[in-house]
Amino acid sequence: CDRGRPTMCRKAIGMPGKPFRRGATELFQFASNSAFAERTVVKAVQAVKIAEDIPPASAALIGCGVLTGVGAVLNRAKVAHGDSVVVIGAGGIGLNVLQGARIAGASVIVAVDANPAKEAVARRFGATHFVDASAVPDTVKAVKEILPTGADHAFECVGSTRLIRQAVELLDRHGQAVLLGVPPATAEASFLVSSMYLDKSILGCRYGSSRPQRDIALYARLYREGRLLLDELVTETYPVEDFAKAAEDARQGRVARGVLTFT
Repeated sequence: CDRGRPTMCRKAIGMPGKPFRRGATELFQFASNSAFAERTVVKAVQAVKIAEDIPPASAALIGCGVLTGVGAVLNRAKVAHGDSVVVIGAGGIGLNVLQGARIAGASVIVAVDANPAKEAVARRFGATHFVDASAVPDTVKAVKEILPTGADHAFECVGSTRLIRQAVELLDRHGQAVLLGVPPATAEASFLVSSMYLDKSILGCRYGSSRPQRDIALYARLYREGRLLLDELVTETYPVEDFAKAAEDARQGRVARGVLTFT
């Protein structure tokens, strides 16, 4: 916390206990703020004021997928103008990595996904190239036809140990692989150790290595300037009673992001 890394604070946000109850029953939640409720009470450090003209459904996405994806590019990887980027997985997190790379000024941005229907939205968010992993026998080879020496940055946004290895294999010298997808807690990944001696790095990333009080305000401003896409992330809104349908649509890749409403 003292070093300005609020997402790493051990007690302020990361391990807050169970603050919510219904009667005497403690309720499951995430980060002391997620709850199926119209109103809630949170600590001041968890609240960031944004402009009232940002639609609530769009603003809601800043607090997770946008902070994670865009933040991973700007804060953790520190993608520089002209860099090359590969994004494995064009779901809600991957799309935000793509637009983070676009905002950072990356010159080549390759999106990789096994669903060819994702190509249009991936390009809209910033991809300059798209590789349909379901249509090529060797994804690494297909990407290296675009980037012959490999990428400066590869982001794994699926949570697959096989794709983590693939992200490492896609790196150029001095490249870095950033892990955003979340595999099972006990999963183990493998890679060729010899390749790491070319100054390659594997980076973990929690919540986009963000400083929410600063970054949420920044992303809201970028949205208002037309540089950050939020409305386009909201594929569909659901009444809270349709939670099961919303969850299934997300599992099947039918939406970039679905938003639950209480109205």
